[in-house]
Amino acid sequence: MSRRSESATCPCPIPGASELVLPEGMAATSEPSLNAFVEALGYRLDPWQRAINRYALAKRDDGLWAARNVDMSVPRQTGKTFDVGFVPFHRCIRNPGFTAIWTTHHFSVTQDTFQTLRDIALMDEMEPFVDPDHGIHSAAGKEAIYFRNGSRIAFKARENGAIRGFKKVGLLVLDEAQHLTDSALASVLPTQNRADNPQTWYMGTPPGPDQQGAVFARHRANALAHRSKRSLYVEYSAQRGCDPLDRDQWMRANPSYPSHTSDESILNLYEQLAADDFRRECLGIWDDVAFHSAIDPDQWTAGLTDARSERPGHWTAIGVDMPPDRGSLAIGACRAWDEGPAHIELVKFKDTRHHGTQWAVDWIAQRWPRMAAVVIDAQSPATVLVPDLRRMGVQVTLTGPTDMGRAVGRFQDMLRDRRLAHIAQAPLDEAVAGCSTRPIGASGAMGWNKLGSDVDISPLVAVTLALHGAMTSLRRPGQSRRMIRLP
Repeated sequence: MSRRSESATCPCPIPGASELVLPEGMAATSEPSLNAFVEALGYRLDPWQRAINRYALAKRDDGLWAARNVDMSVPRQTGKTFDVGFVPFHRCIRNPGFTAIWTTHHFSVTQDTFQTLRDIALMDEMEPFVDPDHGIHSAAGKEAIYFRNGSRIAFKARENGAIRGFKKVGLLVLDEAQHLTDSALASVLPTQNRADNPQTWYMGTPPGPDQQGAVFARHRANALAHRSKRSLYVEYSAQRGCDPLDRDQWMRANPSYPSHTSDESILNLYEQLAADDFRRECLGIWDDVAFHSAIDPDQWTAGLTDARSERPGHWTAIGVDMPPDRGSLAIGACRAWDEGPAHIELVKFKDTRHHGTQWAVDWIAQRWPRMAAVVIDAQSPATVLVPDLRRMGVQVTLTGPTDMGRAVGRFQDMLRDRRLAHIAQAPLDEAVAGCSTRPIGASGAMGWNKLGSDVDISPLVAVTLALHGAMTSLRRPGQSRRMIRLP
């Protein structure tokens, strides 16, 4: 059992949970209000469902959700949709003008979920709350439930940017989280930026090898490593290596067995699914994969040097990056030589909330005449610098997905072959320790990604772009004279 937060307001754990990591700062919970609403509709939640709600709906002293993110890894046929389905209703009724979105990977699942929750909206007990004019929209792709107080629940599949037009989304339910990609997450999370005290729920089963489950896997890894203080993680799973027909293991993985889920239902899945799929989907067992940095720490240490190399005949390139929250700006440099080795270094790293970005434009423009390249990824927020840099005569190289895939591959190859040196720098070392990789396109290329939400990998991206610029640019200003050291 994972370590639990000592700040929990209720001493009882979630019944039967295999893994449980609680958020910090829980002072009160609105679960009793939700449960009263459920019972008023004539339903009853099981103890394990109420326990999850108790922690998921816990608030801090300042009134914010203790769990900004709720992660649930729960096998199929347990009743998680039945439980969580009441949350958007309760939230919409209590908060006028509230917007909740329920998203799934597959359109067919979106429709199934909508039909399930539509049945609740059609109950006589809901008549005082559901808008009599707009009511329930059942048109394909526009499924929604509207309330008299201006609130709404929208149901969307995560495809073709269908959620981008929403704003101030107070509750975002990401169902089928095992299919959730970083690109899909990047398109939906900004819808919550202007919401008052928003919350995001991730629900799914362990991702298989053919699923792009990096987001859900990263959330699990962060939770089990206790990297986030504002997340709730709940997992139900059987023991690894167990007999798949052991009923005790079924009970361990599925809290609704045998009271709501029958032997026949699980046996049917056992007979129809491949063994690995049954292990993940029905027993909740994650693949035995170690989640660690994409950069071997021994290889990174092997590239450590005490100082910059001052050998003549080199040229220097600059890479620039900003994280998605635009909170910092990193400038990396790379020195390269004809014989092949290179030296990377983080030369500037500042908090943009205090220092802004103009300093970076001035700093780069001053050094541009001596640089082989200035590189910024076309998808990076750092592209905000490009117009000003170009007005000051700097020739900026913008990289695309293919370039980034090659740059990351070159970085890993040169580090492995001990042809890439660096000095000890805390921001860069932390970025290296906290990075993973993500697929780019269908070619098998990989880009850098971060293991935790609190990790800033922009220093690593900046030096990777600098390495790319140094290795691909044909510009060699001042190669015949000694390079001026970058301060």
